[in-house]
Amino acid sequence: MCRSVMVLCQFLAIFSSMALAAEKPNIVIINVDDLGYADIGPFGSTKNRTPNLNRMAAEGKRLTSFYAAPVCSPSRAALMTGCYPKRVLPIPLVLFPVSAVGLAPEEITIAELLRDAGYATACIGKWHLGDQPAFLPTAQGFETYYGIPYSNDMGPVADGARSDLGRPIPKPRRRPDGTVFSELGETGIRGYGQPPLPMLENDRVAFRVGPTQQQETVSGYTDRAVAFIEANRERPFFLYLPHSAVHFPIYPGKAFAGRSQHGYYSDWVEEVDWSVGRVLDAIRKTNLAERTLVVFTSDNGGTRRGTNAPLRGHKGSTWEGGVRACTVAWWPGSIPADSVSDAICGMHDILPTAAAVAGIELPPGRLLDGRDLSRVLKAPGNTAAGPHDSFLYFRGLDLQAVRQGRWKLHLSQKTLYDLAEDIGEQNNLASQYPEIVLQLNQLVADCDADLGRTEIGPGCRPLGRVAKPEPWIPSQRDGRSNQPSGNVD
Repeated sequence: MCRSVMVLCQFLAIFSSMALAAEKPNIVIINVDDLGYADIGPFGSTKNRTPNLNRMAAEGKRLTSFYAAPVCSPSRAALMTGCYPKRVLPIPLVLFPVSAVGLAPEEITIAELLRDAGYATACIGKWHLGDQPAFLPTAQGFETYYGIPYSNDMGPVADGARSDLGRPIPKPRRRPDGTVFSELGETGIRGYGQPPLPMLENDRVAFRVGPTQQQETVSGYTDRAVAFIEANRERPFFLYLPHSAVHFPIYPGKAFAGRSQHGYYSDWVEEVDWSVGRVLDAIRKTNLAERTLVVFTSDNGGTRRGTNAPLRGHKGSTWEGGVRACTVAWWPGSIPADSVSDAICGMHDILPTAAAVAGIELPPGRLLDGRDLSRVLKAPGNTAAGPHDSFLYFRGLDLQAVRQGRWKLHLSQKTLYDLAEDIGEQNNLASQYPEIVLQLNQLVADCDADLGRTEIGPGCRPLGRVAKPEPWIPSQRDGRSNQPSGNVD
């Protein structure tokens, strides 16, 4: 009798797990670093070969007005929290190694929402929301983490962190007195005094990252992503795969270096495409395609190495080329094949969209700026109106531009552009449409009362903070270190 009860309980547990997996879709976010708007075939590249992304777009939907932020950390804060970056990570630029501040542990991330709803959660790749233990993915809802906690150029010059594959090691920049330039502030160490670049596994250093390891990031991340998918095929999962590629320094893998005929940058773009193909193939082979939403995007616009055409500007700016990201959503059977939407949307919409498709209620009393995009994703063609009529363009703490519908106003230049007719922001129409300028300035006033136009406004939430941030230093003996001991204030 006891054995029969035990077998029945096991059967019910398996059945319950299968039922949970069937009703909650898997969610995969592939976030590439510094990829240009037109660096992939679905967005116009004829130079970079991206057959897997071409197929993904042919089977899914291109989002052509998907906004990130001008630089890394703010963009990732928006993705994790469903908010404008300034609301949850009010910093001037990005985070650096040994930062005393980071995304506050009190913030409710997409990983925490999904984990608490029964999802397996993993972050594999670049984090860049704080490198102290209280800020790492394992403290923000991810059950497992493997990756570099910040950018792949934030390490010693001698380790190849400031030079591309095969290039000479540059000399450190020095002050007039001859000392090496280095600055320590609350956002971490800038300059040439940064500690060795660590590859973390959960809360330990797996190894020190040098040129050889830089070349292995895409393949290493991809192998782990595929293994995670295969290991969790029987339960819903959330996989966040933020690549270090194609951020400087450029280190395509050995199988891709020199293969494209267009230089190492193109090689690395093509390796990212290969990675996307492996992830999608793993989903197909486990018969999970119709139960899995995959979003491919970039954390900001491309640098001058890449191509943002027909957009103006590059990473670091609030021109469209600095903040629009080439984005493809894929979910066979739910997202119409070969479709496109120009609805205003962005990183801050990923959390509420994930919650909606998973049937999860958003946290009560928590202000979000993002909205559910599932209606846009599932609508045929470009037929669904987006949930946003406007967008605020921040660079750090500074509101530099606003958009409403087709109109975009740059504040310092006092220039107005019609993005529907002039996506390249070439023709200033401010003098012809003073009423539109006035209308957009009301958005600026509303923002100033909430997040602040240049200063930290009342709607900004506190940063996470530790008293004594410490570096991750691999030991000489085994490549590992104990975690830093900084505690949240």
